Amino acid sequence: MSTTVNFGSVLTRFIIQRLMKQRHVSEHTIGSYRDTFRLLLKFVHARTGKQPSNLLWADIDAPLISAFLDDLQERRGITARSRNLRLAAIHSLFRYASFELPEYSSQIQRVLAIPSKRITRRQIGYLTRRELDALLDATDQSTWSGRRDYAWLLLAAQTGLRLSELTGLTREDVHLGTGAYVHVTGKGRRGRCTPLTEQTAPVLQAWLKELPLDEAQVVFPNRRGTRMSNDGIQYLLARHADTARKACASLKSKHITPNVLRHSAAMSLLHAGYDTTVIAMWLGHDSVETTHIYLEADLELKRKMLEMTTPSGTTAAIYKPGDALMAFLQSL
Repeated sequence: MSTTVNFGSVLTRFIIQRLMKQRHVSEHTIGSYRDTFRLLLKFVHARTGKQPSNLLWADIDAPLISAFLDDLQERRGITARSRNLRLAAIHSLFRYASFELPEYSSQIQRVLAIPSKRITRRQIGYLTRRELDALLDATDQSTWSGRRDYAWLLLAAQTGLRLSELTGLTREDVHLGTGAYVHVTGKGRRGRCTPLTEQTAPVLQAWLKELPLDEAQVVFPNRRGTRMSNDGIQYLLARHADTARKACASLKSKHITPNVLRHSAAMSLLHAGYDTTVIAMWLGHDSVETTHIYLEADLELKRKMLEMTTPSGTTAAIYKPGDALMAFLQSL
């Protein structure tokens, strides 16, 4: 078995040949793979002292990858879900290598045998109309950046765009004539059009007047005029959320992320009476089953369902706990 196979050459072929040319994966997917292997190579360099370009395929074995995943969780504090995403990218590379490097089959199989961690599925978080208004009011619209942030916050909360879709939106993707909408290309390179409300369209129209007349111009640029990073959006959202918590007490118990804005858009549609199939198309979900998480999170909808199943002539009674002292005595 050859021991001189360069890890970088296999990784480069995997990204260019398999991901880009054969599978035609999206820019978002490429970014996710890129971040995984950058983190892995930095970890290996810190652990072994070898420069990434000098690593051999034999250097990246199952114990090293397991140590890398453990380091992500213990030192960086990532969730089990994020760990599994990193592992999935590594597994994809090693499945590709199983055909390219059959002489390394035992090493590859040991890596592929590293299991994902089980995830406890939590109910989604979302914001009420009052909480969204407080978040929007937290932006300083007397400044350029404040008007920009107000526009993308409103757009995200109304359309439910993914973070990558929001940051990648260009002027030519926004259509503000009759039946205003935005066009985005989401996961799996699936394009979709999302209508804009009478509140959102004028805000976007006013914001676009502040930008250069360039069709390739991103709608929400940073100060340098280039696309905002995911970290930049999350930082700004956290800052506005801190301001909003001073005016809205219910926000103090909520962790606000771009996904929470997406969930808020879905819950708004659900409360308006739209079917989950419509919400799935609106959000660009692969399957309607993905949209069921919003049904599970809506306690008020469950109460209405309880009322519908209550026999006629009776009232749906919600359980109320008895007296605390009596309950204590009963438990003795």
